[in-house]
Amino acid sequence: MGKHAPSKSNREVVESLYASLARGDAAAVTALLATDLDWWFHGPRRCQHMRRMLTGEAAGAAAFRFAPTRVSEVGGTMDGRWVVAEGWTGEHDYWVHVWCLRGGVIISFREYFNTSVTVRNLGQTAEDVVWAIWESQSSRPKSRSMPGLVLAI
Repeated sequence: MGKHAPSKSNREVVESLYASLARGDAAAVTALLATDLDWWFHGPRRCQHMRRMLTGEAAGAAAFRFAPTRVSEVGGTMDGRWVVAEGWTGEHDYWVHVWCLRGGVIISFREYFNTSVTVRNLGQTAEDVVWAIWESQSSRPKSRSMPGLVLAI
């Protein structure tokens, strides 16, 4: 009897997605996403880079390059497990991606551009203090401000 390979952690699935995007491997990307992926975007319309990549609208040398500086699992609920990634592309494009996975498949995606994000788990009892479980670590240039959002999971 052969051994089964251990399943990937949610963080590894998301890291695999970024690696597949960087290689331009559409088949590998498709295998990681639910067919009815729920997608939400916050930021300037010109910055919908991930949507363009996932739909095939942007490809090749002209495609935006996502290279996360931090990828973290941030908890989950019965509806899925969450992974957050953030990074800078160039001097002006700071992004945060929030991925929800169920059974090793990405079912939901939230994209924030030039926005600071704090993730809070609201699944605690009323007596518990609700703490941030993840916060942006962007070192924004002194000359710019970024709106801040709180994402409740």
